Amino acid sequence: MSSNLKLKGNWNIMKGKLKEKYGELTDDDLSYVEGKEDQLLGRIQKKTGQTEDKLRKELFED
Repeated sequence: MSSNLKLKGNWNIMKGKLKEKYGELTDDDLSYVEGKEDQLLGRIQKKTGQTEDKLRKELFED
């Protein structure tokens, strides 16, 4: 499954897990728009201070 399809298909579950892990994230921070994954990563990275590589692994890898 491509990373974009995985993200889209599981987004509600992943969003809940991210909010648990990073309490400072809001629904606005986690608003997912297909094709705008880089913007989503940037918002999460800015709020959490995590590296882009770590977030990509968390969101896109099994």
